[in-house]
Amino acid sequence: MELHGKHVIANTSTASGSQMFKAVDPAEGQEIEPAFTKVTEAEIDRAMQAAKEAFESYRRRTGEDRAVFLEAIANRIMDLGDDLIKRGQRETALPEGRLVAERGRTVNQLRLFATVAREGSWVNARIDIADPQRKPLAKPDTRLMLIPLGPVVVFSASNFPLAFSVAGGDTASALAAGNPVVVKAHWAHPGVSELVARAVQQAAEQTGMPDGVFSMLQGRGHEIGAALAKHPATTAIGFTGSLRGGRALFDVAAARPVPIPVYAEMGSINPVFVLTGALQQRSDKIAEGLVGSVTMGVGQFCTNPGLVIGQAGSALDALIDKASQLIEQALPGSMLYQGLSQAYEEGITRLSESDSVDIVARTLQGADGAKTQGAPHVLRTNAASFLNDSQLAQEVFGPSTMFVVADHRQEMEQVARSLEGQLTATLHGTDEDLADYGDLVAILENRVGRIVYNGFPTGVEVCSSMNHGGPYPATTDVHFTSVGSDAILRFARPICYQGFPQASLPPQLRDRNELNIWRMVNESFTQQDY
Repeated sequence: MELHGKHVIANTSTASGSQMFKAVDPAEGQEIEPAFTKVTEAEIDRAMQAAKEAFESYRRRTGEDRAVFLEAIANRIMDLGDDLIKRGQRETALPEGRLVAERGRTVNQLRLFATVAREGSWVNARIDIADPQRKPLAKPDTRLMLIPLGPVVVFSASNFPLAFSVAGGDTASALAAGNPVVVKAHWAHPGVSELVARAVQQAAEQTGMPDGVFSMLQGRGHEIGAALAKHPATTAIGFTGSLRGGRALFDVAAARPVPIPVYAEMGSINPVFVLTGALQQRSDKIAEGLVGSVTMGVGQFCTNPGLVIGQAGSALDALIDKASQLIEQALPGSMLYQGLSQAYEEGITRLSESDSVDIVARTLQGADGAKTQGAPHVLRTNAASFLNDSQLAQEVFGPSTMFVVADHRQEMEQVARSLEGQLTATLHGTDEDLADYGDLVAILENRVGRIVYNGFPTGVEVCSSMNHGGPYPATTDVHFTSVGSDAILRFARPICYQGFPQASLPPQLRDRNELNIWRMVNESFTQQDY
């Protein structure tokens, strides 16, 4: 499929602006053809108005219709074949295997949400039957379910050009719920974005979806995000990226005459707590897993373990020594774009300039700045210094981790209490450790969205029981996940029908359970007719 550098707005490819930009190969520093056109305000308005017009039709499509659409998108993405992977390699410097795996995750997410839409119980139908004989007041007939919000704006992530991008989890869950989607593509991988957007466009045409159910806009600049967040047709935003970017969108959305929700996932330092028994029994194995997690994808994961906390002693020293040896042998890798590699180096410099922080190890093969490479690092500080300097708890996005050495268990707990909201925390220990450190577990339950035991957080399973979220500043709304089937709940709202005749109720709420979904009827879950 030849790239044309245009936007996808409703069912057309278009570009009317005069400002152009090109993707840059991060490994070579060279611009890549073709040029892409920056979206104009008029085009933003056109995409949002098309989504608004499509909403009334699309929201009434059945779960089966939406499922067929999502499955068609997955098939069309696979039809792109090697062209998609090769373009992704050029725009991101990610290896072929990583991109192939990410494409698999992307199409599996689409198929997961197709299953959710087709099965239908996600609408959380609840029925309370009228009781006119109840005293002192008669009980009315009330029936509740979730319905879609309206046009959703999705901002693509830089570090996942497929799975958190044009047809990623935010788009899939919003479409599954019955919402049109307008995607702001990430400027660092516009070619991949165009290929996927045209696949979505073709799937929409193939399955007879309304014009405006999907649009994709290209360009770089804060004004684009602000315009999309302010547009009166926008009803919700999905975002994956930096704290600064997510908070800016949140503030714009909250200041609107009619505020809208912003579901922003904004990163984390993902602390790892190594408990006494695990240190004594398998420090080398923990070091190997830790370094593999830290250097995976050149550390460009929101779940990268940037902090390791343990109790002072020879066992922790052995763990740090082993991790340092492995980091020295690790190779630097090209980061996704120059700005990321510069920010990473600035973060390492900021930490190393602290009197309380030591660089214990770095890769012996120096990073090549011309290839936007990030050099793996291990740093070390003590718990007292960490607790006295909030700058040490700031995320450094890249292949590094910092050990925090505590004098005793209570100091480890103090470190845990001092942390801001996180996506994950990890505990390495024995079963006896886990029982013994119950207070630490309880502290972490109030700080994070997912606790990992004897594993590492890089790797977020897309399934019904996953939570990829956490207290602020990890996300803007702790109540929701951006990964897994419950992500659909972000883009729906409850509505209650009181006293309606059967024929006028949605099929999900009628006495006869035509869709065979799970419903709560008079406080009991059932699939039976009433």
